[in-house]
Amino acid sequence: MPATQAPQSAKPAKRELDDLQNGRYLALKARDARFDGRFFTGVTSTGIYCRPVCGVKTPKRENCRFFDHAAQAEKAGFRPCRRCRPELAPHSVVWSTQDASYILAHQAAKLLDETEAWAHEGPSVQALAARLGISDRHLRRIFEAQFGVSPLQYLQTRRLLAAKQLLTDTRIPVTQIALASGYASVRRFNAAFLAHYRLSPTQLRESAPTHHGTHITVKLGYRPPYDVDAMLTFIANRSMNAIEYIAINSYHKRAGRTFCIETGGKVHAGWLMADFDMARCQVVLQVSDTLREVLPLVIRRVRAAFDLDADPMAFNGLLQDRFPGTGGLRVPGTMDGYELAVRAVLGQQITVAAARTLAQRLVNTFGEAIDTPYPELSRLFPKASVLAGASGDALGNLGIVKQRQAAIVSIARAVASKEIQLHAGADVPATVAALKALPGIGDWTAQYIAMRALRWPDAFPAGDVALHKALGLQESKSPARLAEQASQAWRPWRSYAVIRAWSKL
Repeated sequence: MPATQAPQSAKPAKRELDDLQNGRYLALKARDARFDGRFFTGVTSTGIYCRPVCGVKTPKRENCRFFDHAAQAEKAGFRPCRRCRPELAPHSVVWSTQDASYILAHQAAKLLDETEAWAHEGPSVQALAARLGISDRHLRRIFEAQFGVSPLQYLQTRRLLAAKQLLTDTRIPVTQIALASGYASVRRFNAAFLAHYRLSPTQLRESAPTHHGTHITVKLGYRPPYDVDAMLTFIANRSMNAIEYIAINSYHKRAGRTFCIETGGKVHAGWLMADFDMARCQVVLQVSDTLREVLPLVIRRVRAAFDLDADPMAFNGLLQDRFPGTGGLRVPGTMDGYELAVRAVLGQQITVAAARTLAQRLVNTFGEAIDTPYPELSRLFPKASVLAGASGDALGNLGIVKQRQAAIVSIARAVASKEIQLHAGADVPATVAALKALPGIGDWTAQYIAMRALRWPDAFPAGDVALHKALGLQESKSPARLAEQASQAWRPWRSYAVIRAWSKL
């Protein structure tokens, strides 16, 4: 073979790459929201990178460079578009059961995205490698191989895009935005912003809207298809008065609630109201001004609560044959993992309606009052420190049996003492094991918490009676074992299979 001749194997690889790039250009021309966040387009004639849904005139094919992640586009010297705003795109959440390096790299990226995973320390390559049980060098190698950037470059892009959203959508002081975005000083924040975006934070802020005084408004994107009615109905069937508000009609698809966030030893209480704009595939989120200091964390929790980062193209093909017509379903999350855990205990072996009644009594007895602009939202879910000290008589008077009393108190104590962390950045196997070690917590409860609070896509409550009925296993002698066997075909997306199975009842 002549030295100038390329190996034959390189030709199919090049054709495959060309097909991928051409497919992305077609998605860009169609402004296909299904690909939002799956790739970004750098335009060489402008130096700007955009989302596939950007409304500007489609650039020429020869002027387009495609990137899997925003960090890659910024590393190549492109600046984010101020029209389509890449920070609004749903994050890319991909799972694989095949390649260990692939799994580690994406798990590392997931941990970098979860600010609650670093409540007591700032994220660093050393700390991240320790969490994953690998060396710093191996982490850098697999991360750059997968994403084309270093972990710190990836983290800096995420931080800057989060800051850009707050600068554009809110009137929060720049100093607070710098700290909330993970920068130790305003000077470092200003320098990073200027180096990446070629303008200062105050220059970007010139176009920010007038602050409303009582709340902040931001926008969050998602990928279609999304069955909004199914998501809101799931929440409504379990909602509690004074804590949650759901409206599903031809005018509004809206969800509101009160909640608390504790971070840095400080408790922030407030409310949110989320309106689904289905035409634009986005959620318009109003957040009370009392939560401005933790707004990035609120946004992360809302994205998880409504599963806005889900990529239906990743799992619908695997599940559609067994669960046809359910392609728009998402896994409902929660704004508060501790609250979800308590409500999971209350739901053990009883109907959804009965569990809702018990939860309402708990809120009415132990929940604090809160002022909001909405009469439907007037109380907070009981704090962990309150339920940790609740007596058996007080809980028993609400109709809660002794076994569940012990479970609720043990969960509240574990959360209040920080022994257990119930959020998307927690170590899933370790947390599930810790939950099952508590009195009154079995596999069903732990898996349900993993599915909704820990955001684990492969959780599977094999002992769930409703699941057995949906799968036609209720008459068998070992329905849990048979359900577990059947679920192997749906890995690593069993949480989505569960939601689809429940929807058929």
